[in-house]
Amino acid sequence: MTKAFKIRPRIKLSCIFVVLLLISVGCIGLLSIRYIEELVAMGKCPLPPNEKLKPGDHIDNSLDLWSRADVQTCTYWNAPILWDGMFDTKVYDTYHKEKGTSVALTVFAVGRYLETYLLDFLTSAEKHFMTGLPVTYYIFTDTPEWVPTINLAPGRTMEVIQVERQSRWQDISMSRMKTITDVIESRIRHHHQYVFCFDVDQIFVGRFGSEVLGDSVALLHAFYYRRRQKDYSYDRNPKSEAYMETGDFYYHAAIFGGTWQGVKNITENCYQGIAKDKENQVEALWHDESHLNKYFWLHKPSKILSPEYCWSTLIGYRWDIHVHRLLWAEKHYEILRTELKGTNK
Repeated sequence: MTKAFKIRPRIKLSCIFVVLLLISVGCIGLLSIRYIEELVAMGKCPLPPNEKLKPGDHIDNSLDLWSRADVQTCTYWNAPILWDGMFDTKVYDTYHKEKGTSVALTVFAVGRYLETYLLDFLTSAEKHFMTGLPVTYYIFTDTPEWVPTINLAPGRTMEVIQVERQSRWQDISMSRMKTITDVIESRIRHHHQYVFCFDVDQIFVGRFGSEVLGDSVALLHAFYYRRRQKDYSYDRNPKSEAYMETGDFYYHAAIFGGTWQGVKNITENCYQGIAKDKENQVEALWHDESHLNKYFWLHKPSKILSPEYCWSTLIGYRWDIHVHRLLWAEKHYEILRTELKGTNK
């Protein structure tokens, strides 16, 4: 009797917790559905299709916004937020193969970042990034001779571009905007319709496919997507060009992309902001990421990727993350960011 008496209150508390959790999830789902319905009524979001796409229809009209009632799947400016279950991979892949879509992937591997991360990044990209489409990897590095050789699938190539070594990781982070701008103008625009820019300290673990392609594509930061806006890590310094009082979301600079025109607009604009800050002896809080957030606040992205496209296992389990497509690799900042002047041996 005594043992049963002690257990019963715990059972009651557990049941109450489960009921409250189910109610909260149900409320979130209901609010998400109503939000989408309001946007559709205002002409702000595409309707889920009842038939095959017709000539002239946009491929994103095939997205099923109602498939994920637990999360926000569309913004007020008509940009879909991609989550698992919203799209038919065959529809997207067929569409882009028929269009002859070609994609450029840019990644910086400078100093010890090359030997620590680049091989895993490239080999995993070959398994999961835009499989079936022509892809060129543009590798920016200060030591081209150390870039690993990997077997590439047919139609996929690699270009290694030497860049100047920087003494600080912050300078590497910010200078990439100018470098990407220049390479888009000199090379990429002549060969590819789309560009995606990645940090190298990541590993592909699931499909990262043609559904992500769009005019300008931003990524929800895994550590901020469920926080309140007042907690977003915007640059709050009025002296910086990246200064923001408010915004829509907090975006992660580890991934951004779009058409070559769209990405050139992004990188060119961010570089100009960084250059002005440098003239005024100001450095944005999170460097190029702060400027990227400012750009996407002023120029709304046409498509947003959910955190499943760049997830950190340090966050732990989240019920709204059904799949992992790209994972943060283990960070070694204490070594990597203090040894940029060292060799890669």
